[in-house]
Amino acid sequence: MAHNEPVNDLAPLLTPEGRALLDAVRGTAPADELAVATRLRREHPADLVSAALGQARLRQRAAAKFGAEDAERMFFTPNGVEQSTRASVAAYRAECFRAMGIRSVADLCCGIGGDALAFARAGIRVLAVDRDPLTCEAARANAAALGLADLIEVREADVTEVDTSPYDAVFVDPARRSGARGRIFDPEAYSPPLSWAVSAALRAPLAALKIAPGIPHEAIPAEAEAEWISDGGDVKEAVLWFGGGRTPGARRAMLLPAEAGLWASPDTMLPDPRVRPVGRYLYEPDGAVIRAHLVAEVAEDLEGGLIDPTIAYVTADERHVTPYASTYEITDQLPFNVKKLKALLREREVGILTVKKRGSAVEPEELRKKVKPQGPNAATVFLTRVAGAPTMLIGHPA
Repeated sequence: MAHNEPVNDLAPLLTPEGRALLDAVRGTAPADELAVATRLRREHPADLVSAALGQARLRQRAAAKFGAEDAERMFFTPNGVEQSTRASVAAYRAECFRAMGIRSVADLCCGIGGDALAFARAGIRVLAVDRDPLTCEAARANAAALGLADLIEVREADVTEVDTSPYDAVFVDPARRSGARGRIFDPEAYSPPLSWAVSAALRAPLAALKIAPGIPHEAIPAEAEAEWISDGGDVKEAVLWFGGGRTPGARRAMLLPAEAGLWASPDTMLPDPRVRPVGRYLYEPDGAVIRAHLVAEVAEDLEGGLIDPTIAYVTADERHVTPYASTYEITDQLPFNVKKLKALLREREVGILTVKKRGSAVEPEELRKKVKPQGPNAATVFLTRVAGAPTMLIGHPA
């Protein structure tokens, strides 16, 4: 299919003919691509039609990250769509830079320019650097398409050879995927390696390094304040902050779009919460809170404890309002037993069943097939462990 063909050069799409084709294929559904391609190839070069359809497909995929209005004007590569920062996260970070008085930033490994665009929209002048020619071409096109070219200089270069001293801050987003191996988990296998990025950060007045949210805490440099960011409940990334008044060794969970931030310094971090019997309410901490190892802080705020020393579910007898966790009222606690669960759901006429698991090997879809929920009512079942024992907790959002 046309939308699976590699994008090797954006220049033809930037011509008047290319832009007209992009307008013509906007919103084309996958099922209609063959017919659209056949019709357009009567008047336009086949390669250009294929490129336009491929770009239209990338724009449709990118709408979830950048919003439909921006995505329809921007230019993407397949890797760029996959690896670029979500616009809401980039905007939050750019505002952090702006609030700290940053007026210029060197954006190293800029990709298609997602973060550079956010910096520029915050009024910050940007040097955007990447070594891939096509990626730089996309970044330049995006800066122009969104009217930000005056604030963004795109430079094709090896980031390790760029002098960042003229800039107020440095932002580094190392490549964490490779074509052959896919996602890279070893920070020293990033491109460039995390150790190089840290050394570059320590030379700057302020620096932020974007890393995978699953990084082991022991791999975090002692000089960094670490922040985990979720958006709409999904953990998107982690960032290491250096300088700018940040606290070495501190941890932060930032929940977007509410911008609810939970922070603890090495001096204020709490010990693991106590384990207690399941109460009336169960709290499911946001993934950013869990990644930041700040569940104890949430448990203290909720006057609760853990249901198991290895499970990040907090329980309490009273309902508390918190932005850092989803709240459920628990109606039943059963040892894990599919037949008993099926009977209970049938008795209560539960046909809308949400299955969550933590600390269980059972797959939610597998359980759903076995219990065959039917009826007008809804329930949530948690497959987990309570004091080490496989357990089912049944309830509903509170």
